[in-house]
Amino acid sequence: MSSLKPATRFVLACIFMDALGFGLIIPVLPRLIGDLAGTCDLQTYWYGAIMVSYGIMQFLSSPILGALSDRFGRKPVLLTGIFGLSIMQFVPAFTSSLPLVLASRIAGGMLSANLVVAQAYIADITPKQQRSAAFGKIGAVYGLAFVIGPALGGILGQIDPRIPFAFAGAICCLNFIYGFFVLPESLTTPDMRPWTFRHFNPFIGIIALLKVKPIIPMVLIIGLIYLSQSLMQCTWALYTEFRYGWTPLNIGLSMFVLGLCIAFTQGWLLPALIRVQSEKHLVIAALSIGCLALAGIGFTTWGIVAAILAWTFSLLGIASPIIQSAVSRQVSPTMQGSAMGAISSLNSFSGVIAPVISTPLLVYTAKGTDELIPPGIPYYLAASLLLLSVVIALLARRQFR
Repeated sequence: MSSLKPATRFVLACIFMDALGFGLIIPVLPRLIGDLAGTCDLQTYWYGAIMVSYGIMQFLSSPILGALSDRFGRKPVLLTGIFGLSIMQFVPAFTSSLPLVLASRIAGGMLSANLVVAQAYIADITPKQQRSAAFGKIGAVYGLAFVIGPALGGILGQIDPRIPFAFAGAICCLNFIYGFFVLPESLTTPDMRPWTFRHFNPFIGIIALLKVKPIIPMVLIIGLIYLSQSLMQCTWALYTEFRYGWTPLNIGLSMFVLGLCIAFTQGWLLPALIRVQSEKHLVIAALSIGCLALAGIGFTTWGIVAAILAWTFSLLGIASPIIQSAVSRQVSPTMQGSAMGAISSLNSFSGVIAPVISTPLLVYTAKGTDELIPPGIPYYLAASLLLLSVVIALLARRQFR
């Protein structure tokens, strides 16, 4: 196992730099679009189009990249995605055309599904009994990158909103060079499987997973987790502004602490808990805590309480790596990429539909207390999804160790 540890460090470093590059542009993308659009109406239109198209392309490309990595190996697919993403990151830094910015983000969405290949890589080099902790490290790395990235992007964006895009492109270039010379291939030739054009169907991986009966409840649970997380993520800024009168500084600080909590939960707390508790108990506990935290956010009229509950919500991050590990153990080595691609596509799909669901619900938050619909309705809905996942986990608890 010791010979595999350097490979784990290498791929985690690649994931960190990839996520850091994405996090850099989060705080400046609205401003860049606003500068190019000229009016608030056009800014809203273009921003919505860019965000939705990015999520859609992630959803469509995740299973394809996973299947390609099953056929041609993890390293070439991972490096191709990183190299292409570096080019797409540079485009907004040097163009004044909104259609070109949109095109670059569409292509970036396709190429940014590298997490799928990274997860398959980790599954390749990690013994089955240690995969929960390994997947947790991926989440911790992403959490740290999303703490550092937006903060650094905000600082650079004060100079010019284009600078973070150029900086993100440079990081992707360094990531490519690092991976090219350091990252070993994890998939042996006998484990590679044929690839056909039917893998262009984004649902083919999910359908294949659902054919393995023990996996069905896990897919349902992780889909509900992703949707509840997406509902929280896409409403937090506006919800706290509408209900608690928070400023951008308040919102930014709360997200900064949340990122630290996620990194701590998945990077350090999860491996410690796995050593002393069974997976099924941890999953059920994490889902229950997440459900109560979301319901509490919807109920409380105190902003500081909502923030504490949001940080507590990070404990839900214990469940996802365990479920990913359980799914990984149920499929063959030749299907690891497809399996991780199917799971990632669920996450991307949640990111697409969550804004569609949450936007009309936020209207009630903006209006204040309604006689029939409470202002916390977005979080009550998210809590109900996790409550359903608790029921499924209790019924399927034998599928976990």
